[in-house]
Amino acid sequence: MSDHSRDHDLPDVVMPTCPASKVLKGQKALVTGAGSGIGKAVAIALGQAGADVVVNYVRGRQGADEVAAKIAKNGSRAYSHLADVADEDQVTGMFQKMIAEWGTIDILINNAGLQQDAPFDEMTLAQWNKVINVNLTGQFLCAREAVREFKRRGVVEKVSCAAGKIICISSVHEVIPWAGHVNYAASKGGVMLMMKSIAQEVAPYRIRVNSIAPGAIRTPINTDAWQNPQAYEALMTLVPYKRIGEPEDIGRAAVWLASDYADYVNGTSLFIDGGMTLYPGFTTGG
Repeated sequence: MSDHSRDHDLPDVVMPTCPASKVLKGQKALVTGAGSGIGKAVAIALGQAGADVVVNYVRGRQGADEVAAKIAKNGSRAYSHLADVADEDQVTGMFQKMIAEWGTIDILINNAGLQQDAPFDEMTLAQWNKVINVNLTGQFLCAREAVREFKRRGVVEKVSCAAGKIICISSVHEVIPWAGHVNYAASKGGVMLMMKSIAQEVAPYRIRVNSIAPGAIRTPINTDAWQNPQAYEALMTLVPYKRIGEPEDIGRAAVWLASDYADYVNGTSLFIDGGMTLYPGFTTGG
């Protein structure tokens, strides 16, 4: 399908010419929840790809500072920033500081998230609200600030084909129900449709919004699922590829999705799950 009109008089697409290892050179990124786990791996990968990175955290300053130091050691700028993504004023302040320090933002990785699990009939309203506020409302608040800056600045051709990129870290549980984790699954289902709705709305401004939906990844949030051979063997019944994912698997995907090599990818959930969403229970015919 061709379209010979441009509502916003955007420039023609110029595909990347920099080496693959530095595909994000000159770009400014913010990664929420970047002090450990998936956020840490994504922040480091973006830095290795040439981006300057704000390492957001809400607890564990030492870990966040170590991530920032590692990024700086690889030649990119980085600093850590304490902010609760569920707090509007703290989110606003975080973006204001980043723009004051570096002039703009090009990439937002909406990663901060948590679990507070309970059987449904025992789940408290506080547990429900906490997970929804961080996992869903937090992504809304950060995405809103990023879109405001992307629209204000527009496309800078020498930096990127796009005016800005948002990657929401979701989960296979945006499509797989999860008994005992109703608040978490609901938050990730919300992230999926929020991402798609934002992507649809802001695409004419050359802003790309996508999600990465990890499966079982070796992070502190799910240690019980892989910390001993018995748990790992049980987990592998859900993963056709028969290995657990590593945080670096997500980091590499995030670099590609944020780069101009993925410029025509918009409103998509990229499942990185070793086949967990392939209904492995039906391997033998159900």
